[in-house]
Amino acid sequence: MTFRLLLCALISVAFAGCQAPYKKKDAEDRKPLKDQSHDQAFQAFLGRLKIAVEKRDIQMLASLMTNDFGYRWDAAPQAESVFDFWDHNNLWPELAKLLRQKFVPNDLYMVSPSQVVTQSGYSGYRVGMRTVGGSWKFAYFVPGEPAQPAQ
Repeated sequence: MTFRLLLCALISVAFAGCQAPYKKKDAEDRKPLKDQSHDQAFQAFLGRLKIAVEKRDIQMLASLMTNDFGYRWDAAPQAESVFDFWDHNNLWPELAKLLRQKFVPNDLYMVSPSQVVTQSGYSGYRVGMRTVGGSWKFAYFVPGEPAQPAQ
């Protein structure tokens, strides 16, 4: 009986020291991206996203977006969805235009247009994609950051 208890304790200690594989993968996902614009997986994702935007396929778009998708800087009204916001503000053409432009790396994201990275103070709309669990996801489509009020 003592042998079994000692064996269970040793096994517990051994497993406690093991690293979970998902923790290592999460740490890898936090490194700044290299240019992925020519990567086959990125291009395939971008192709699906472009088609979904052209067709305004809300179900497909929702499956391609992150859970914390960003589309405005202020708090959204209670019943508003991102798609309602795009419809109300006629942003579908702007989104389609940005998806056709060159993507460049910016920290953890691939972003478009490239002016987001090359021009300080760029105030136009921008889109960002990032990897989540090894798959590309549409992370945000927002205008330039609002000006901070003078203090």
